[in-house]
Amino acid sequence: MNAYIILASILLAYMTLWYGISLLLKRNDFADVAWGFGFILLTWMSFTLSENSGTRGIVVGVLITIWGMRLSLHILARNLKKSEDYRYANWRLSWGKWFYLRSYLQVFLLQGLFLYLIALPAIQINLSPDSSLTFLDIIGIVVWMIGFFFEVVGDAQLARFKKNPENKGKLMQSGLWRYTRHPNYFGEVVAWWGIWLISLSTVPFWLSIIGPLTITILILKVSGVPMLEEKMKEHPEFTDYARRTNMFLPWFPREKIKTAEGR
Repeated sequence: MNAYIILASILLAYMTLWYGISLLLKRNDFADVAWGFGFILLTWMSFTLSENSGTRGIVVGVLITIWGMRLSLHILARNLKKSEDYRYANWRLSWGKWFYLRSYLQVFLLQGLFLYLIALPAIQINLSPDSSLTFLDIIGIVVWMIGFFFEVVGDAQLARFKKNPENKGKLMQSGLWRYTRHPNYFGEVVAWWGIWLISLSTVPFWLSIIGPLTITILILKVSGVPMLEEKMKEHPEFTDYARRTNMFLPWFPREKIKTAEGR
């Protein structure tokens, strides 16, 4: 059987298992916990299924394992401290009698589809003939490290900010959040473009670009930035923060640029 079909079947079983867990716990936001672990599963399963995997596959497997473990454990720790995420809670109310079916199809299976598409660079690397690492692989690893830095540090800074009782009711605007309103989302996108760069040594190299394009579109246009921006707009400090700070790409705050020109 084709390896891509086998991997899709494994992922289907995996997301169905997490759907069952969500029913037991009455929390659909555990689909987010499944997200990072799912990439680790697909990466190493594709490595195992292939007879061609070598050094490049191991490198990518390690990078995705670090990324996926950190993300899923971070979300799990965050979710255990609070009730179900507001997005999923709203859907639970609005879907009514169709809740169970729509949860399976629109939360778990749809998320599984996106997961599969985003993981294509890693799958492609593992299912392609292995070759020695190139300078392009090194660039990809460096790009991944930059993305991982923004994601990890951004999440850590936000968590520390929220723990401080003095910040209650305030909007996070310091650290990496001073240069971009979404450093963690920026980091996630950059990390997957790094994986894609590593995949350019594979054949056919064009297939893997589906991965970073999918995560970029999801973050910028669908479930990431737009939903969070809508919630942030409710905060009285948001208008001024948005005026000064880039939405996605990190850059110096606008007020700093004006000060430099004044000098």
